[in-house]
Amino acid sequence: MKPALIAAALLPCLALAQTPPPAAPPAPSAQAQREHREQRLRTARVVALAEALELDSAGALKLDEALKKLDARREPLRAQVRDAAQVLERAASGDKAALGQAEGAAQKAFEARAQLAALDRELYQSLEKSLTPEKRAKLALILARRGGPAARMHGLGMHGARP
Repeated sequence: MKPALIAAALLPCLALAQTPPPAAPPAPSAQAQREHREQRLRTARVVALAEALELDSAGALKLDEALKKLDARREPLRAQVRDAAQVLERAASGDKAALGQAEGAAQKAFEARAQLAALDRELYQSLEKSLTPEKRAKLALILARRGGPAARMHGLGMHGARP
């Protein structure tokens, strides 16, 4: 009976002496999360465009490379449009300080959107040589109707805010 009593007394101690479960990995930083989200969006954009244009793997890779080259130039322009839109929204709601900045913000937004349109044209020109006339027409329609890849391809299964 003593061995059973000793075992019963030691059982809780043994349970506590077990090695602790492995700690959860540290949460990724905000920068890492943003980069991961941007990578997922870029991949989804490429897939949506490649499907819409019925591209093969080689065409999809070429599209991906073209988008990567332009994305670095596109992001600061989208930020300018967002910043200008915030100023304009505040001005439209009656913010006195923003009213004085509204004209400049409108001009910055128009200029940035014109530069985004030029990047869409550059994307079209970089891909047009490898596309059939029908696929070129589809690409032109996508870029014209959707505001380019920056618009997150609303009609192609992508959702998100326009810049």
